[in-house]
Amino acid sequence: MQLNSASSEQKSHDLKGRICEESKKIWRIALPSVISRLSLFGTMVVSQSFIGHINSTDLAAYALVQTLTVRFVNGILIGMSSATETLCGQAFGAKQYHMMGIFLQRSWLINLVTLTILLPVFIFATPIFELLREGEAIANSAGSISLWFIPFIYSMIFSVTIHMYLQAQQKNAIIAWLSLVQFTIHMILAFCLCYEFRGPWSNGCTMHVLMAFGVWRIRVHLRSVRVANELGRGDAKVAKFSIKVLISTSTLIGLLFWVLCLVFGNKIGYLFTKDEEVPRSVSDLSILLAFSVLLNGIYPVLTGVAIGAGLQTKMAIINLICFYLIGLPIGAVLGYVTHLQVKGIWIEMISGVVAQTLALIFMTWRTNWDKEVCITSSRLNRWYLKSEEENNLETK
Repeated sequence: MQLNSASSEQKSHDLKGRICEESKKIWRIALPSVISRLSLFGTMVVSQSFIGHINSTDLAAYALVQTLTVRFVNGILIGMSSATETLCGQAFGAKQYHMMGIFLQRSWLINLVTLTILLPVFIFATPIFELLREGEAIANSAGSISLWFIPFIYSMIFSVTIHMYLQAQQKNAIIAWLSLVQFTIHMILAFCLCYEFRGPWSNGCTMHVLMAFGVWRIRVHLRSVRVANELGRGDAKVAKFSIKVLISTSTLIGLLFWVLCLVFGNKIGYLFTKDEEVPRSVSDLSILLAFSVLLNGIYPVLTGVAIGAGLQTKMAIINLICFYLIGLPIGAVLGYVTHLQVKGIWIEMISGVVAQTLALIFMTWRTNWDKEVCITSSRLNRWYLKSEEENNLETK
């Protein structure tokens, strides 16, 4: 009995040690990524906050451009760049270091061509929004704002892919520092341009407790690098353990933000406008916001696991089914038939995310990770190009 007890305590101690060690590795990669994403999204939130205090029409236009146009194009670019994240992470694990730069440069070329093809979405934003039955004033404002987003989107090609490239090597701390500097400069410029140079439009300029956790609700994502690295090294066991720690950590973070949104959800609207109608509407949606936050703390990690393993095709099929075959009909019924409007559309999105989360959990659980190690090795060998040193050795 004593031997069994001692053995059990030893196993428990070993498990705690493994969890702590894995958590350190995860956060060494994830923390700079979290800071970078918070800064990027915070930049948009700061702009939206200042615009909301200047003009309600421009606020609506900015929200439309950011939510529809920018998110649509950005989603395509990030989706395509996920291949860079997969290949660089797995190449680093397999010690094919020279291939990482090759994958990065290829991603730049492909993304530049893709974004150039998508430019009409920004150039012709006004007629597009008029076609969607937006008011003339909002559509015209959105058209002007869209043009200013073009340089921002082009910069995303390089910032996103370089971030993935550095993150795969666990060298992304520089991205965090640069993001913080950029965010600070943006805050100062936004204040100066909107307040000092336009005149005092509101006493709300001083409320920069502004970046409350609830506003940054979907940006705390633990990524896929640990999974990709371990698959590249050929260690399926460590990859599976890393997935368990990733999901557990992200779920706890999601629960924390869920509670914060439930507690402070009725205050968020005041960050963007003095008009009492907007905060009342936001407060009415705070419960839906809280559950969105909870789910957005879980499914991005599962998505990252799929990206790390190179399962983008399965993930795309899951997304199409969950959002278009399940979520969209629910949104159409709730939004337009039962006249729930915004609530109905939001419930549709939550329904799609719930279905996606459950599907990704099932896919992750059923994945044969030993087989994925073999697939990873085959993929890296297929794309492998010999380095200059290897070519020189063969010549000799």
